[in-house]
Amino acid sequence: MLDRSRVEEVVNATGGVLRLAPCWVPRSFMIPGRRLKLHPDDLYAFGGHRGGINERWFSSTTKASNGPAALPDEGLSYINPGQGDKFLLKDAVGSAGDLLLGSDVMEREGGWNLLCKFFDNMGPIPHHMHQNDEFAKLVGQKGKPEAYYFPPQYNQIQNNFPHTYMGLEPGTTKDDIRKCLENWNRGDNGILAYSRAYRLVPGEGWQINPGILHAPGSLVTYEPQVNSDVFAMFQSEVEGRIVDWDLLIKDVQPEYSKDIDFLVNMLDWEANIHPEFAKSNKTFPRPVKGEEQMKADGYREVWVTYGTPYYSAKELTVMPLRSVTIQDSEAYGVIVTQGHGRIGKTTVSTPSMIRFGQMTEDEVFVTAASARQGLIVENLSPTDPLVLLKHFGPGNPDAAQLIKR
Repeated sequence: MLDRSRVEEVVNATGGVLRLAPCWVPRSFMIPGRRLKLHPDDLYAFGGHRGGINERWFSSTTKASNGPAALPDEGLSYINPGQGDKFLLKDAVGSAGDLLLGSDVMEREGGWNLLCKFFDNMGPIPHHMHQNDEFAKLVGQKGKPEAYYFPPQYNQIQNNFPHTYMGLEPGTTKDDIRKCLENWNRGDNGILAYSRAYRLVPGEGWQINPGILHAPGSLVTYEPQVNSDVFAMFQSEVEGRIVDWDLLIKDVQPEYSKDIDFLVNMLDWEANIHPEFAKSNKTFPRPVKGEEQMKADGYREVWVTYGTPYYSAKELTVMPLRSVTIQDSEAYGVIVTQGHGRIGKTTVSTPSMIRFGQMTEDEVFVTAASARQGLIVENLSPTDPLVLLKHFGPGNPDAAQLIKR
């Protein structure tokens, strides 16, 4: 058990801005897109049998659900204070959650109930869904809504398929999808014929609720989501690669592993066939306050993820050689996507190349007390903007007015 005094020592020393080490996650069923700034010699640092590293997880207290070969700390973020040993953010929340998140959030949530990541693939992910609470609970997990934002700084190259199939065409029937599952072992089961692809645009995003089929395309994606790694693949072949049936039933009780009706019923049917799917699910940046006032003050901050009570996210841009005091109502994680400067008294910078296991200055966690007090964010560059992505857990009151009713 991590000693509470150690967490308190680090919080006091850093002014509540805790530096996090990069957390890399491999996926055996995908090809890395090579844009996460990880050194090319380290893409298979977990071993070729584990697949390439195509994800970086942020401020994570969630272990990656990567099967029996997963390491004990796979997917978990470490606080690296620079002096003394590093320790898991998960352990820090467990021993001193009130210092990090606030006693109100700990009482309400019991922890840091957020998973946020970059994922970066050469091509599309298989068409899949995430179970809702009802189905996820059957296997001891939580349902998973998730959101996407496509940071321009990581998407100068869009790779092989910058489109995402989402939902199902209106008029599609459950029998159509049932037949796709029956045809699983014939190669391509044809499920994409019943879906619609949308072009992905850097600087825009999507909200995907549980039960909605989606096959994320090849843009680097910033993805706030509920802290669960539950999913079910519904596509049997993608880009010539066979998807094992086990990835369809990974989070299904054994007695339902061949029950096609049960599998189809995990889908939120009405949400999938919604005739205005894009209108209901696409998101655009929304300024947190008046544009002219922010411009005069030397910064711009926009909501990039919103509309749900489970998580929210902002993008903060501070102009060259300007600084701004930013207040937020809750603790949050940060990944710096451009520039260099300071958050409070902690220096931050964007690396151009990262070796596996190397420490960086581009990721921090801001405690609730520091967020509420307000932090000076300073851009030290005379030329580049300083750009931060900030991810918040459930119940952020600042985002409450943006929740869809």
